[in-house]
Amino acid sequence: MAFTARMFGTLFGLGLMYVLLAGVLLAFGFNAIFVLGLSAALLFGQWWFSDSLSMKAMRAVEVTPEQAPQLHAIVDRLCAMADMPKPRVGIADNDAPNAFATGRSPNRSVVVVTTGLLRRLDRDELEGVLAHELSHVAHRDVTVMTVASFTAILAGFMVRSAMWGSMMRDRRDQNSALIFIAVMVVSVLVYFISYLLINALSRYRELGADRGAALLTGKPTALANALTKITGDMATIPTKDIRQMEAVSAFAFAPAVAGKREFTLEQWFSTHPPLEKRLAQLAKIAGELGQR
Repeated sequence: MAFTARMFGTLFGLGLMYVLLAGVLLAFGFNAIFVLGLSAALLFGQWWFSDSLSMKAMRAVEVTPEQAPQLHAIVDRLCAMADMPKPRVGIADNDAPNAFATGRSPNRSVVVVTTGLLRRLDRDELEGVLAHELSHVAHRDVTVMTVASFTAILAGFMVRSAMWGSMMRDRRDQNSALIFIAVMVVSVLVYFISYLLINALSRYRELGADRGAALLTGKPTALANALTKITGDMATIPTKDIRQMEAVSAFAFAPAVAGKREFTLEQWFSTHPPLEKRLAQLAKIAGELGQR
């Protein structure tokens, strides 16, 4: 629970930073267009350098086909099947069995696996995980989530600007500090609602990547086995490795901390759907493919 709370706090806090920064700048008289442009520039920087930032956060190292022949062979095969450019391939020295892919476009992307994942999964399971991550790249999910985040900031900005302008025009002898607090409270509330909607979008994004991977490889059961293994092993992972995964948890194959199987209030703040829902979808796809 502590790790889940920390991840929620980190992700929510990053977005809240934009909201508060914009509110403070507006309160000090900065031009609204300037404030919105600054918020957009910060998000654009995160999107543009998403591959490099994620690699650095995970201390991942790019590897060549000579250094990781099996890993590159799987990525080569999947990219050929999906008719997409091959991303850079990296490995992170981390015992948490996980993987992530990020990048602003299929031509500027990277897929990273941890040493813990390579030790625990067989070839078919690893192929399923990599296909899941390549689905994110093909669907430009980093761009989709960046646009969604900016939309949330824009919504808060518009509400804040409208309230601030209206209340300042009508305030007469009212206290400016109270007006500022009221505007910021409403802005945070709008952002909170937007944050929940963005997480819901992220959960659908994960289900879409699962489906894409299952259809690409034709082995939904292998992907389900990988999910089950990873979730079951999370409780045995050293704390330092789980903390390191938190930096890219939203992009990872599985959350840094395994979630509950049933959908609870906690899952509203999760970027990933419950394990039970992911397994049920994969079982359904297996049935559609005539597998058991």
